[in-house]
Formats: sequence, structure tokens, C-alpha cells
Amino acid sequence: MNFDADRFKREERIGYNLIAARYAESAVLRSSLNVALLDAADLRPGQAVLDLASGPGVLAREAARKAAGGLVVASDIAEQALAEGRRREPAGSLQFAAADAERLAFADGAFDRVLCGLGLMFFPDVPRALAEMRRVLKPDGLAVFSVWGEEARAPLVSCALQCIRRILPPPKAERLSPFRFGQPILLRQALEGAGFVGIELHLHALRCAFDSPQAYWQAFRDLAGGAAAGLSRLPEATVTRLAEEVARELAPCRQGTGYVVQSEVLIAVARV
Repeated sequence: MNFDADRFKREERIGYNLIAARYAESAVLRSSLNVALLDAADLRPGQAVLDLASGPGVLAREAARKAAGGLVVASDIAEQALAEGRRREPAGSLQFAAADAERLAFADGAFDRVLCGLGLMFFPDVPRALAEMRRVLKPDGLAVFSVWGEEARAPLVSCALQCIRRILPPPKAERLSPFRFGQPILLRQALEGAGFVGIELHLHALRCAFDSPQAYWQAFRDLAGGAAAGLSRLPEATVTRLAEEVARELAPCRQGTGYVVQSEVLIAVARV
């Protein structure tokens, strides 16, 4: 199966536009990860910060508080996701810019920090995107990323994906794996290959609690981007069958009356 980068980006854009409001509400599940990423970024008042794959700007909004008095730009290919971010941030402390991470329309050396939370693995041309990040960073700038760990260590995503693979036919077009940088050596090699130095990698345990399998399944659909676009086109009976399969898959995560899913995330800090 050949990979079609343009088609993949279209599906991602459609998916994140579709779920923009729900994504902004459900992103609270990742609050601890956002805190860890921003701590690693060492943000300071007055800095210029670019948040890539920002969606409705959840991470960027927190960055703006830490870089008070500076410039924080939330950027994404999904214009409706950015519009949702503007709606939720009427005071104007954030700037929003629709942009492809592989073709950034910002001046060289414009930012002190570039952030990318759970987005790098969905860029088709990672070397080009990383080169663009280095270009727009100041000479002493930092790029900070979070990516999912290995599939077996990231059940928050893999539980639903395994059910989708079992129930649905193989996709007609190849998709990028959310776990493609799950091994630290692969992430380090990508960053070093792009010319970043002083790379630091940290593990973050993302713990999410759900009242029921249905709550987990809804959260997955609310945050799933391109997968959300595909799921929205399925017959209701198929969606119901998927939900039943997810309930069985999630059973090992039961704790008391609810479910706790802990997943490994890698956080990387890279210097220009």
C-alpha cells in the first residue's frame, strides 16, 4: 500500500475540524502531560512561542500564561479547530495561524520556543518539519515535543485501535502510526538527523480515569483526529459493535467501579 501524504493531511484536517469543540473539552485528560511538557520547555515571561499541531490551542493557552507579555502563536492545518480556539480565548492573548508544519510562513529566528504536543508522529515529512522548526527558532531556542510511547505501553490509544483493526476492513490508504516514535532511539535519531543538539528524553506516565468503557470510547473519538473522520462515516451498527469490543478490550484496566488507563509518553527537549 502506497502512502499518500496529501490524502493523509486532508483526512487529518477534516477529522480535527469535525471534533474541534469536543477535542477542546476532552483535552483535560492530558492536563498532566501538558504540565510536564511546559515544565520541560522552561517558558519565561516575554518569550515568543510557537505551538504546532495546536488544534484549539489548549497547550498554547497554558503557554501564554507562562510567557506573559510575549507572543504565543497556535498553529494547525485545521482551520475550524483554530476557530474554536479563538472562540474560547476572546481576550486575544493568543495568536492563531493556519499553517502546515512542513511549510511554516514565519521568519527565520522568530521564536524562543517551538512546542509540539502529540503531533510529530503525524507529520508525513518529519525531516522537513524539523528543519522548519530549527529555521524559525532563535540560536539559543528550544524545541519541545511529546510523542506516544510504544504501542504496548500506550493503551489509551492502542485499546481502541486494536478493536478498530479487528472489526473494520484494512484502510484503503495507509495511515501513519501514532507510535512511530515510541522507541526513544528513533525519536533521538530523527532529532539528531535534523541538526538538533543537547537532546534530552524523559518518560511521562499519563494516567487517565474513566467511569465506564463508554466514557473511554467517547474520549477516544473526541481526540482521534483523522480516525474520527473515518469513524463518523460508519453505520451506527458498526459503531455500536466497536463500542462493545472496546468494553471487552478495556476490561483489564478496571479498578473498583471505574477504569484507569496509564500510558507512556516520551517528552523530548532539543536545542538548536
